[in-house]
Amino acid sequence: MNRKELVAYCLTYPSTFEDYPFDGNWACIRHGGNRKGFAFIYERNENLCVNLKCDPIRADFLRQIYASVSAGYHMNKEHWNTVIIGGDVPHDELFEMIQHSHELTKPKIKRGR
Repeated sequence: MNRKELVAYCLTYPSTFEDYPFDGNWACIRHGGNRKGFAFIYERNENLCVNLKCDPIRADFLRQIYASVSAGYHMNKEHWNTVIIGGDVPHDELFEMIQHSHELTKPKIKRGR
């Protein structure tokens, strides 16, 4: 999977948009409702990477079973993972990790009083 395909996949989620808040290297895929980022896509050490939010227990588990998953680069190490694309994470697992990040960062439903 290349960068363009990864960005395109992330944009298939409803009400999302692509942003470049830092420089042309870092793409941030955000929710339209709250502008929170759920996927930060960039190149580092000649690898395509994506930072994804993750439940801390699940994050630790994924880091233990996949060599290409590590604590989030430039992110909160407890709540974010970095995934090297093209490593040992199967595409289905990567897509599940993206969905999980999307769910964790989506806008909260406001309840009426």
